[in-house]
Amino acid sequence: MIRAIGLMSGTSLDGIDAAILETDGEHIVRPGPSLGVPYTLEERAVLRAALEAAKDWPAGEPMPEAVAEAERLLTLAHAQAVRVLLEKSGFKPADIDLIGFHGQTVLHQPEARRTVQIGMGDVLASLTGIDVINDFRSADVAAGGHGAPLVPLYHQALARSAGINEPVAIVNIGGVGNVTYVGLDGRLIAFDTGPGNALIDDWAMRHTGEPVDKDGALAEAGEVDVDVLARLMEHPFFELPPPKSLDRFSFARAAEAVEHLSPEDGAATLTAFTVEAIARGLAHIPGMPTRFVVCGGGRRNPVLMSMLSKRLQGGVLPAEDLGWRGDDVEAEAFAYLAARSLRGLPLSLPTTTGVPEPMKGGRLHRAAR
Repeated sequence: MIRAIGLMSGTSLDGIDAAILETDGEHIVRPGPSLGVPYTLEERAVLRAALEAAKDWPAGEPMPEAVAEAERLLTLAHAQAVRVLLEKSGFKPADIDLIGFHGQTVLHQPEARRTVQIGMGDVLASLTGIDVINDFRSADVAAGGHGAPLVPLYHQALARSAGINEPVAIVNIGGVGNVTYVGLDGRLIAFDTGPGNALIDDWAMRHTGEPVDKDGALAEAGEVDVDVLARLMEHPFFELPPPKSLDRFSFARAAEAVEHLSPEDGAATLTAFTVEAIARGLAHIPGMPTRFVVCGGGRRNPVLMSMLSKRLQGGVLPAEDLGWRGDDVEAEAFAYLAARSLRGLPLSLPTTTGVPEPMKGGRLHRAAR
């Protein structure tokens, strides 16, 4: 059994999720203590600057200084999150076998066989005194896969541990939305569905100064512009068969489409866009699941959840209804994937990322003993 800490910083740029998991990297998953560490406004600004700089980062060129600065800040912030989690849980570094360190995606161009998740694994190992595995996506992308989503194998393990005995769709609504279909025969299909919270968050920040549309209040006060929504859904991504994946900025032009709307109507329309993208994606899975389990920050938006339940005609429930921790699933997943990496097990499959064959991955950094 491996006791690992998983660390996740997602496309929503809201903070670091850290979680302890005991696992064999296959069927056994025993979640332990966890915590969330919000980024400060200054830290978010540094990360956003890195994302902007990475847009113009030519392949083969040195890392832009804005990206390098973000990588240093990010690594130190994750080391601090580990320290706080250890203090909270009563564990010492020697009690933890491994850290799964996702880092921060600043560039994702699988069509060019290029993806970059910043975060210095060797430095994190040195600062924490715990072995670290990072760089989970590169091998998949180099082999022709999308390198995302990577959480589906953990979704499958969670579904098994919950005793779910019917086909289920696990929907993650982070900065980007994605879905995992777990079939009764062990069939696993996963892909990004479209925008998640990122467009809504950016809209809220611009119009209210708040980094999220808290409780969906802005959207609730508005009306969905059905004509704008129809135009947004004409994006060619939605017709592509899976596997498929997105960058945080893949739908950046959607902001232009709602530019003329009021803050309230814009928020309502962007929220409906996230929901419609998820619903459209379900056309790519075999049959309609009876349950849709929602993870990620989007499940805390009651307006989004209400829209999703109506659009999918019921069966939508937050992860907590199954005893899962919706904020921690992705952090737990990278603890699980780190354990799989250490054991030499695949992290991705042809049906989850489009990689030609089940693909191992991750890079191990040993801590000084």
